[in-house]
Amino acid sequence: MLEELRITGLGVIEDATLPLGPGLTVITGETGAGKTMVVTSLNLLFGGRADAGRVRADPGRATVDGRLTLPAHVRAAVESRIADAGAEVDDDGTLLMSRTLTAEGRSRAHVGGRTVPVSLLGEVGERVFALHGQSDQLRLLRPAEQRGSLDRYAGAEHEKLLGQFAELYNRWRAVEDDLADRRANARQRSQEAELLKLGLDEITRVDPQPGEDELLREEAQRLEHVEGLRSAAQLAHVAMSGTGDGGDDVADVLSLIATARRTLEAQSGVDRVLGELAARLDEVATLAGDVSVELGTYLASLDADPGRLEEVYERRAALRALTRKYAEDVDGVVAWADHARTRLAELDTSDELLEELDRERQRLHGEVAELAAVLSAARHEAAGRFAADVTVELAGLAMPHARIEVVVQPKPAGNGPSIPTASGTDSGVGPDGADDIELRLLPHPGAPSQPLQKGASGGELSRVMLAIEVVFAGVGGPPTLVFDEVDSGVGGTAAVEIGKRLARLARDHQVLVVTHLPQVAAFADRHLVVAKDTGGAVTTSGVTVVEHTDRARELARMLAGLPNSDLGIAHAEELLSVADREKAQA
Repeated sequence: MLEELRITGLGVIEDATLPLGPGLTVITGETGAGKTMVVTSLNLLFGGRADAGRVRADPGRATVDGRLTLPAHVRAAVESRIADAGAEVDDDGTLLMSRTLTAEGRSRAHVGGRTVPVSLLGEVGERVFALHGQSDQLRLLRPAEQRGSLDRYAGAEHEKLLGQFAELYNRWRAVEDDLADRRANARQRSQEAELLKLGLDEITRVDPQPGEDELLREEAQRLEHVEGLRSAAQLAHVAMSGTGDGGDDVADVLSLIATARRTLEAQSGVDRVLGELAARLDEVATLAGDVSVELGTYLASLDADPGRLEEVYERRAALRALTRKYAEDVDGVVAWADHARTRLAELDTSDELLEELDRERQRLHGEVAELAAVLSAARHEAAGRFAADVTVELAGLAMPHARIEVVVQPKPAGNGPSIPTASGTDSGVGPDGADDIELRLLPHPGAPSQPLQKGASGGELSRVMLAIEVVFAGVGGPPTLVFDEVDSGVGGTAAVEIGKRLARLARDHQVLVVTHLPQVAAFADRHLVVAKDTGGAVTTSGVTVVEHTDRARELARMLAGLPNSDLGIAHAEELLSVADREKAQA
């Protein structure tokens, strides 16, 4: 639930705070006062597209801050997602979100005190927020949107079935495309394969090993400087161990350390400090002995064999020939060979592979057809329930004789992929199945059913959309619903019924409604008014909560444009009383 919304520097709104809460909140105001900016700010807060043209010139920055309380059924998922970005929910269970937009078009987002990608706002918004405006009515006219509405209504198991079908369909199309490509481009594939084979044969003959070029470089350097290395190691070994080539004993490190240790030990009884130093000389002697042994081993390993040096030169030359053709170093050559082997498998156009792919294609095609039939049957079953539920809601929205039909029919077979149907004909198929969904409206008995885009007026579309949303609310959905003038084109009894339905929807959801109808506003649990101030050089708007007499005055303004008329206020108070009675009885 959205508890508070603060808007600064957006459109006509300089700085406004909207205190929100559970139930039904309506937002009203004169045309041009800034009601649209409230909806725009909500859209921005939940990751919507930013329009820098909405930012006020002074201060050149718009900010929208929101404080949410997450309901139990979405809290775990939201907390897990924002934790990945380093954000967290406050100790009191609220989540702070913010979106900043500059006049230059730069946008920044914050969640739980951390800077996050704007896309994260959208991910949170998908779970907690749904915006419905007049543009959504237009979307409802699209076949894909109507199919999505039916699939959403059908429930979680149906959506799981949809996911399985999409995965199977993609596998089938991948095999289909792969087979077609291998057949159509057999010559080009064969030529590419020949070049790869030549390269692999050359690399295989040399058989480079990872890191070999660096190891050979180091070995060549040792062989080229073997005499200097031997002389240095020999002098160091003599200094450590005291044995020269002539067999003469010379002063050496180990002997000197031993003498020093014995001298200190002799006086350790007088001063224990010297005893401690003698013990440390033991450690020095051990380390020096190890170095002496390793020097001896190094001297024994030095090889001045000219033949070996020639072998190293030849091997390095062979590796350089590969790196000139295939990569910058030997590791790159090895990686090229691995990639070439993988690519050769992809280029295979042998009859055996083509037959195997064709069998796989036919198998997947059959499975797609079977699962599409299951999906279609599930849609037919859900269509009847969906139509009945929406029709019931329309009856309560002053359309008692209207009826909704949901028609599920096979996609027309065209140039794209197709599958056989039970009737023996072919049907087009896509990742969403083999069905076209169409919502049709029968406005009254005896009238032919027509698609929504042809048979519904603006007011009827508003009510159909609200009926669908009420039905969706019964099967879950986001906890916060925002309606932006979806009552456009509606009045009279229908407006009262819309108010009643929104109030009923607000029992289990937080509902925010931007409206111009007093019949709808009368059902609000909280009434906010966006008021415009043109007293200064720059027009600004603010938001206030109206109650009691002020609320009646606002409804009177909406009814007749006369907020100070006694008759208008009396009419508004009567409307509020009717709304209170209706809510109490519902």
